[in-house]
Amino acid sequence: MNKVSYYLSLPVLYLIALLPFPILYLLSNCLKFIIFDIIGYRKEVIITNLKNSFPYKTEQEIQQIANKFYLNFTDMLLECVKMLTLSRKQIAERFIITNPEYLLTYQDKGKGLIAVVGHMINWEWAGLIQSHNSPYPALVIYKPLKNEKFDELVLKIRSKFNAVLIPMKQTLRKLISYRDKPFLLILAGDQYPGKKDSTYKTTFLNQPTHVFMGTEKTAKMMNCPVVFCDIRKTERGRYKVTFFPLVENPNDTAEGEITEMHINQLEKAINEQPEIWLWSHRRWK
Repeated sequence: MNKVSYYLSLPVLYLIALLPFPILYLLSNCLKFIIFDIIGYRKEVIITNLKNSFPYKTEQEIQQIANKFYLNFTDMLLECVKMLTLSRKQIAERFIITNPEYLLTYQDKGKGLIAVVGHMINWEWAGLIQSHNSPYPALVIYKPLKNEKFDELVLKIRSKFNAVLIPMKQTLRKLISYRDKPFLLILAGDQYPGKKDSTYKTTFLNQPTHVFMGTEKTAKMMNCPVVFCDIRKTERGRYKVTFFPLVENPNDTAEGEITEMHINQLEKAINEQPEIWLWSHRRWK
């Protein structure tokens, strides 16, 4: 059944991916109307997350952010499909790295770095532009999909510009092979931590929040500098990313210090452009 759904979906996905951007975003307008205005996908979760995160905002302000998020969400879905046919020229024009030289000051000396990123739309394009833009490998940790055929397709898309995809369960073994080599490891710092994961409790967006400590533990294990990957949307279908240094010597920090650093940077980015964070995620369970 999994193979059947894959082969039925594949032609549709490629047809969408071949659409020019203006048509793609017209389709996104329609998709937003269906998913949110008719079906009401996770509207209660989104509004609740926004109200709890911004208790000082009015109902009207909350609704304005939500409406912008709905469209950003469907844009992201179709932009991810577009990755099937996205060229190097297109990604370079539409996703700008403002300070690539900062990473190179370490990598040119044979040093690896860790870039912690939040789920700011469109984080998938951020992985593509970094692997396209750098002579050094971009390592991305991922959780394999249950549908093997779709998992193969997602791997193909994400690694098209030579990014190295590492299954979550193989993280430690793979990272050891990169010790003392130049690389950029991209880690998400805002996912909901599992019950078995080591977590750190802090206040994030005005709420008590458990944070996965993977970034901090990996940085100390690899002795890598940590940077924050600040993604901003400049206009529809166009983004920029700026790398902000967090810590150069992770083993000199106290427990929880690095985690607080990247959570604080993410909170600042969300406050400045709230409509591009993934509000539909059940972050506070």
